[in-house]
Amino acid sequence: MRVVFSSVQTPAGSSVRSSKRSLAQSSIRFFLLLLGALVGVGQVDAESNPLPPSITSAPLSVEQVVDRLIRKDEERAQALRHSESTRVYRLSYRGFPGDRDAEMKVDATYDSPSSKSFKIISQSGSKLIMDRVFKRLLDSEKEAIEPDMHARMLLNRDNYYIALIGFESPSVNSSDKGPQYVLAVYPKEKSKFLYQGKVWVDATDFAVTRIDAEPAQNPSFWTKKNEIHHEYIKVENFWLPQRNESISYIRLGGRATLTIDYSNYQVIDSRRVSKTAKASPAVGSR
Repeated sequence: MRVVFSSVQTPAGSSVRSSKRSLAQSSIRFFLLLLGALVGVGQVDAESNPLPPSITSAPLSVEQVVDRLIRKDEERAQALRHSESTRVYRLSYRGFPGDRDAEMKVDATYDSPSSKSFKIISQSGSKLIMDRVFKRLLDSEKEAIEPDMHARMLLNRDNYYIALIGFESPSVNSSDKGPQYVLAVYPKEKSKFLYQGKVWVDATDFAVTRIDAEPAQNPSFWTKKNEIHHEYIKVENFWLPQRNESISYIRLGGRATLTIDYSNYQVIDSRRVSKTAKASPAVGSR
């Protein structure tokens, strides 16, 4: 099966040493194997088999999808002035040396361009989980929004190899969302903030609506496998997290399931504010 890639551009006049070329080729070969697993075939052949209907029916190429995704993400990021939401963190651990559960409710506030604050409303269960998991998650999120770190996390060609592996209509994806492009992504470097797997992109808004993946880098020696499942919901003109689920399989035989549920969104769109300001008569104009 042939797979359509988004090309990787290099600056004009840049030279690439043979060792780097070999590393890039090895990464691409690994990515091809990953794609084979994702689409359910044993081997990806770039020449022999035709593209499946789920790709040939796609209105846009992978290049066009990625270009629009990057552009629309930038527009939404610039437009989001302020947001508030309520989150409920839950973690359930089953295994050695004993089962543990915890829950924490948090009010989260975002202010453009890179400020996040959290207020803990309630917490119950294991204090160990609250201190070493939940509160570290909040600290990591503050770290991730810093401009330099945020740039290294974006879904774009600088950070990922990207391929188009499917196109789903609403009847196929069994959701209330519209048509979706399905992308396979593989990170260009190992990082706890990046992931590898499948991403669904709304065919109208060109926003990520779902992610099924695993971390690019194992977050802990004590885990042998990690799964990531993210779902997003449209709030006014923005696609924001609705539910995150992470499942970690522990080397000693345990399993930890972390869920984050998001609700009570309030957003301020700078585009709407500017339109309202223009429409309002100036003081003293009458």
